[in-house]
Amino acid sequence: MTFLKEFKEFAVKGNMMDMAIGIIIGAAFNKVIDVLVKKVLLPPLSLMTDGLNYQDNKWVLRDEVLNSTGDVSMKEVAIEYGVLFETFLDFLIVGFTVFLVVKAMNRLRTKAQDPKNKVVATPKDIELLSQLTELMKEQNKLLKKEK
Repeated sequence: MTFLKEFKEFAVKGNMMDMAIGIIIGAAFNKVIDVLVKKVLLPPLSLMTDGLNYQDNKWVLRDEVLNSTGDVSMKEVAIEYGVLFETFLDFLIVGFTVFLVVKAMNRLRTKAQDPKNKVVATPKDIELLSQLTELMKEQNKLLKKEK
């Protein structure tokens, strides 16, 4: 099979489209969470800590050194833990949201895979397997009666 033919089968099956949609939605969601953290959550937190801007928090290891003309000859070396805090907050929000979405999807999947549940449409493969299982049980009962 040629490479292009394999790629065409992959793209047509929907895997690529699902992945592309997920990436696009994920990128947009990331922007929303970024704004939520920077513009909604951190300002009140900064207000509660007497105007402390978390993004600017850093631990300076070496101050910048200026030469005689006032230009920077050696840059400052610092660990910027405020940015780490902000990124960690982003991660927690995204992680919690993904957890809730996956939990809801799993709940819907289990309802859909239950052939006895008539509220949610059961996929055909699960429905056929359920019917096959019931037929096998009936056949086993008949075989036991014959013995």
